[in-house]
Amino acid sequence: MSTNNMEFGIFLAPFHRAGENPTAALRRDLDLISYLDGLGYDEVWVGEHHSGGWELIGSPEMFLAAAGERTQRIRLGTGVVSLPYHQPFMVADRIVLLDHLTRGRAMLGVGPGALPGDARFLGIEPTTQRERMDEALGVILRLLRGEVVDYQCDWFELHEARLQLRSVQRPMMPVAVASTVTPTGMVAAGKHGTGVLSVASYTEAGIAAAKTQWAFCERSAAEAGQPAPDRSTWRLVVPFHLAATREEAITDIEVGVHRWYNEYLIHTLGASQLPPMESGRALAEGMNAFGGAIIGTPDEAIVAIKKLQQITGGFGCLLGLAHEWTTREKIEHSYELMARYVMPEFQGSIASTRGSLEWTLANKQSLMAGRDAALAKAIQQHGAPMPADGAG
Repeated sequence: MSTNNMEFGIFLAPFHRAGENPTAALRRDLDLISYLDGLGYDEVWVGEHHSGGWELIGSPEMFLAAAGERTQRIRLGTGVVSLPYHQPFMVADRIVLLDHLTRGRAMLGVGPGALPGDARFLGIEPTTQRERMDEALGVILRLLRGEVVDYQCDWFELHEARLQLRSVQRPMMPVAVASTVTPTGMVAAGKHGTGVLSVASYTEAGIAAAKTQWAFCERSAAEAGQPAPDRSTWRLVVPFHLAATREEAITDIEVGVHRWYNEYLIHTLGASQLPPMESGRALAEGMNAFGGAIIGTPDEAIVAIKKLQQITGGFGCLLGLAHEWTTREKIEHSYELMARYVMPEFQGSIASTRGSLEWTLANKQSLMAGRDAALAKAIQQHGAPMPADGAG
């Protein structure tokens, strides 16, 4: 696939260390989305969580409606709605409303649910979550297409159900399924003809899985009679932090990434297969080495993204895993560096300016000769001395 049409955004879980003012944290998240909108980022995905103390947004649709009022063009997605927690009709109804409130910028991301505490609160057996997600997604897509749905299963019923509003985007808004290390998300995406959110790409297992997972999506689509999946709908979630030098970038985030990895990823999320790290610097350097993070300069980011393209075979959107590993000022500067120097390399937006510069330099001698001749003629006509610097 072409490298000149890649899109960029963020995946905002969000991550706020327990013990901070939650109201202030949520306002920072809204401010960040507004800032990214101004920088030209394409999309943001916001998560749904109900336990653990770090991820504070229980209703991404409500949060995104507020973000929609502060922004102009950035697309706003649920990253993700945990389908086993909801009656599918209500999920479809809410996302259509969000599409109207944002004038056609809503995206629906879905998953089975990640935090063990959320499922415990709702009395959901964890081994049923992936199957319920798949079942609910099929029903939601039918509703979004405008179908009248009758459906009964062991956890919800619909009787002549239809949405009274259709989405602003036709035939429907973008839909994506979360994928981690197992093939489940890719299989569901292929079966239902949706995009993919690879949300574990910051782990070594996630990067390893990314090498082969698209094949599961293609095979599932073929078995379900769906069109071949389009890699442009594949979104890869990778944390990044950019600065003037790699040393500065690592120094900026080494305390924050260490705290996030040990306190959240291992102890809160329950990734017990990961060993605790004693050093944030070693963690940052290790993630850089296997491709699970981009921590360095804009030039190094360009190289890292091209490597991810080679590893995966091509994807359509890079989503930075939003974090608060350092100060707000340094985080915003990192996003600005990505927008100014990295994104244009993958969006074809600087080829013409570079081409114009190269043409000018290649023809400098003849161009300057023509300019000097014009200046000399003007001076001769008016009897004025030639400027010392040749300017006229």
